[in-house]
Amino acid sequence: METQNLKEVTNYNYGIEKIFDKAQDFLPINGTDYVEMYVGNAKQAAHYYKTAFGFQSLAYSGLETGVRDRTSYVLVQDKIRLVLTTPLQPDTAISEHLKKHGDGVKVIALWVDDAVKAFEETTKRGAESYFEPVTEEDKDGTVIRAGIRTYGDTVHVFVERKNYNGVFLPGYEKWDSEYNPPSVGLKFIDHMVGNVELGAMNKWAAFYANVMGFANLVTFDDKDISTQYTALMSKVMTNGNGRIKFPINEPAKGLKKSQVEEYLDFYGGAGCQHIAVATDDIVFTISEMRKRGVEFLYVPGKYYDTVSERVGEIAEDMAVLKSLGIMVDRDEEGYLLQIFTKPVEDRPTLFFEIIQRKGARSFGKGNFQALFESIEAEQERRGTL
Repeated sequence: METQNLKEVTNYNYGIEKIFDKAQDFLPINGTDYVEMYVGNAKQAAHYYKTAFGFQSLAYSGLETGVRDRTSYVLVQDKIRLVLTTPLQPDTAISEHLKKHGDGVKVIALWVDDAVKAFEETTKRGAESYFEPVTEEDKDGTVIRAGIRTYGDTVHVFVERKNYNGVFLPGYEKWDSEYNPPSVGLKFIDHMVGNVELGAMNKWAAFYANVMGFANLVTFDDKDISTQYTALMSKVMTNGNGRIKFPINEPAKGLKKSQVEEYLDFYGGAGCQHIAVATDDIVFTISEMRKRGVEFLYVPGKYYDTVSERVGEIAEDMAVLKSLGIMVDRDEEGYLLQIFTKPVEDRPTLFFEIIQRKGARSFGKGNFQALFESIEAEQERRGTL
């Protein structure tokens, strides 16, 4: 299937079923299985994500479970599983990843019914192997996993767990902890965004189309995503059932350094820019996260002067949204509410988006201007604009 033959939609008046029909679903994906981040101190990172983001303890792997080279803490909130991994030795691949990138996403794991077939189908279409199918077993059953490489040092791991009843994966034990702050209402991963080098967006869009059978849901050019100083371009790729969405960003020429260029400089290459997580009550979620110390991008007050004219009637109190910095956008299917954290580590790289969809299936195009001005203000404070 040639990329140019994919259904490409450049506005929001799309028929979503037609888009998904265009995805060649030889690789059925049930959802995101887990996201693994390599971090400098997994024990402390786990405490942060529990405290600030409302995750709960799930599983643990490390010296006590017979693993000698790494420690991993697994956190859970509704359908989201976050794995935080730290190396125990200075000369391992994980250590080198941390030295180059700092804390960041290494594995985007995909839940499939047949991991062997997923690996075979993607590698025969050109994917580079990360590791061949392996069967992992313990008293709770078997899991089959296999991995392929994608942009930068990021990888996809296919996870087949239909014959497994354990807490997470073989090699992990249940992590009992007395400290489990209440959930903030995060439900599932809505999408994950990758930043790639200038000129690489079409390459990786083609990878997801030709290697993984995804379709191009929407394209944004530098006229859609730009300010006075910077711009970027993006293609959103989706799998056949729409449960997996991967926007791919690349920088566009501008007067100053864009957020994508800043990311690439500090991350040391392409990687996952942000994780968008869904909630059913964004006012509650953001109120809780702010109380717990999460920092969000500042939205200029003037943004709210015209937002009601643009989006029409909504159920939420606009004054409350303004006080919390939550943005609103509408498409033909409904509206959405969204907000973005500041980077969650010292390097200005990975951040999170919190999103609530009230029917809308789009990505907040009407908010791009205000969002990018807010990001540029942070870049200017850092001296990287």
